[in-house]
Amino acid sequence: MERISANQRVMVDTIWPMNGLLREVVLILTGSLLIAAAAQVKIPLPFSPVPITGQTFAVLLLAALYGSKRGPVTVITYLTLGVAGMPIFAGAVTGISPLIGPTGGYLAGFLAAAYLVGLLSERGWDRKPWSVAVSMVIGNAVIYALGVLWLAYYVGWGKVLATGVLPFIPGDIIKIGLATMLLPAGWKLIRGWERR
Repeated sequence: MERISANQRVMVDTIWPMNGLLREVVLILTGSLLIAAAAQVKIPLPFSPVPITGQTFAVLLLAALYGSKRGPVTVITYLTLGVAGMPIFAGAVTGISPLIGPTGGYLAGFLAAAYLVGLLSERGWDRKPWSVAVSMVIGNAVIYALGVLWLAYYVGWGKVLATGVLPFIPGDIIKIGLATMLLPAGWKLIRGWERR
């Protein structure tokens, strides 16, 4: 197994350094259920087929904690569980309809964003507030880009920004601010604990 330097380790590998299949299963299933719980924090918008949820925050935070391999696998597991019939998509919806409906692009964006944010965290971008903010903006931009491309089919290009981007920006700014505080604070606690 290839050795990972301290700068390449993501937070969860620093906190729980034990290797093994059991750890991976526990982390991936727990992460999937956290995304599912965040999906249930749902605010429907009467003018948009896309609701406001906590999913983007959960996906991007888990990606930063988990890295570029475990993060996307966690998203894939979440999507697979939902398609298989578990009521874990926004509003406890099950089946394939969320993947092929208006929100499908955002769900695909979760996967791409999880990889990118995880990769940036492996390069130390989860340790300083400014780099966390940039990483989260990149992740959100990927989610928006894929979401808008898909949503335009349902609402048209003339309405896609008003229904698929603009209503979500204030909440995403709050989520980015929260991640910007949490991740560096977590690393600060870890460094203090390691010095003991």
